Amino acid sequence: MELHELGLYELQSKLNQGEVSPQEIINAIFKRIHEVDDKVKAFLTLDEENAIKKAAALCKGENRTGLMAGMPFALKDLICTRGLRTTCASRMLENFIPTYDATVASRLNNAQGILIGKLNMDEFAMGCSNELSAFFPTHNPWDLNRVPGGSSGGAAAAVAAREVPVALGSDTAGSIRQPAAYCGVVGFKPSYGRVSRWGVAAYASSMDQVGVIARNVEDCALVLNTIAGKDPLDGTSADIEVPDYTSYLIPDIKGLRLGYPREFFAQPALDPGIKDLVEEALRKYEDMGAIVEEISLPYSEYALPVYYIIGPAEASANMACYDGVRFGLRDLEADNVLDMYCNSRANGFGDEVKRRVMWGTYVLSSGQYEAYYLKAMKVRRLIKNDFDNVFAHIDLIITPTTPTTAFKLGEKNNDFLTSCKNEVFTVSANLAGLPAISIPCGFSDGLPVGMQIIGSAFNEGKVLQAAYAFQQNTPYHQYKLQIGGEQK
Repeated sequence: MELHELGLYELQSKLNQGEVSPQEIINAIFKRIHEVDDKVKAFLTLDEENAIKKAAALCKGENRTGLMAGMPFALKDLICTRGLRTTCASRMLENFIPTYDATVASRLNNAQGILIGKLNMDEFAMGCSNELSAFFPTHNPWDLNRVPGGSSGGAAAAVAAREVPVALGSDTAGSIRQPAAYCGVVGFKPSYGRVSRWGVAAYASSMDQVGVIARNVEDCALVLNTIAGKDPLDGTSADIEVPDYTSYLIPDIKGLRLGYPREFFAQPALDPGIKDLVEEALRKYEDMGAIVEEISLPYSEYALPVYYIIGPAEASANMACYDGVRFGLRDLEADNVLDMYCNSRANGFGDEVKRRVMWGTYVLSSGQYEAYYLKAMKVRRLIKNDFDNVFAHIDLIITPTTPTTAFKLGEKNNDFLTSCKNEVFTVSANLAGLPAISIPCGFSDGLPVGMQIIGSAFNEGKVLQAAYAFQQNTPYHQYKLQIGGEQK
């Protein structure tokens, strides 16, 4: 098996046994990227020269002391990296080079991980297909005519295409889990506050959360061990003890109580093939000794409209800093300050960002605040209460990750309401701040299908345990692909 096909644990084993060097690993990764990324288009920026230098410095075993020593990783391009372009896939930040690292980037660097490059995304994380990048769309490695999902589509596509073993993305309504499902990989969103957001460009601050995309659950646990924990630079990061997540990688789940919400499985948009695969997965869990029962999340039907009020409202505030004054695109030919503001934003932002900013500004306006934003916040509390009630007697919740498999590029460009429905199963966990993971559970018409596992707040370990147990008893995460071809 070639080095680019191996996960972190396998690479670490070979490295520790002296079978390979950090340089050989990094060279194999860049060789793979140069072979396939012209088709996949997952990367916006590569950091090849620095990566090779870091690998050379780690060639001596005594220099490798970090948890991620010599391991390659990539970052969604809204995570700031000192000295390396960070664009948010927007013309507004096309030439922005930060002077600092985001906390998650510095933690991976301090653990001696090696940054490979920055990954494509929907502009400022506003989208669910990766077609809304200002530069080019990313393609799904399973079928190059289909989307990889979004907004962390570049991260999911790169991991699926074996261009990098792990990547960090961000998840506001399912932006890690949905592309992970579409691309047949594992996508894990921790609880809100478990991982620092400092240095990560904000979309909707009360829902954004950095998480991990990998090819298996073990690698997600290893990376989470590195990036989780309180950050004094982020007032929203939780001061809660971080366990060793790899200690939860045990296959025994006997007696675990799993609930499946009737509202999700009765969703009209749910593809019958996906429903069958997730129900089959529930039977597999029963065979493994888990207790499976139907539950109800009655307010879940309001999750999408609530999100599309609160999300744009927070985005309208967060986007205000991009005014052409401090950083980003600036209209140098404007006659006055107001024209400079307006022209810089008009030329720097894409249509979807403008749409959400305008939408959010409207629902926050004095005449509409109580009718929209305040009401949405009240329903958000009811959604959170639903989960609290369920978790009083259930350990974990099982749902499909997405209602359909990956759709074709361009298919939903003019159908915003239909494209929104791709987040119908994932958005509730963001509104409630809960940990959730998407893992492969089969194929429908040759395309990957994801199953979602949701846990109670800061109970990431139990989510990982259930995901790992399923992974150990099924082959889906092991399927390889030919770029644009069938699994084998």
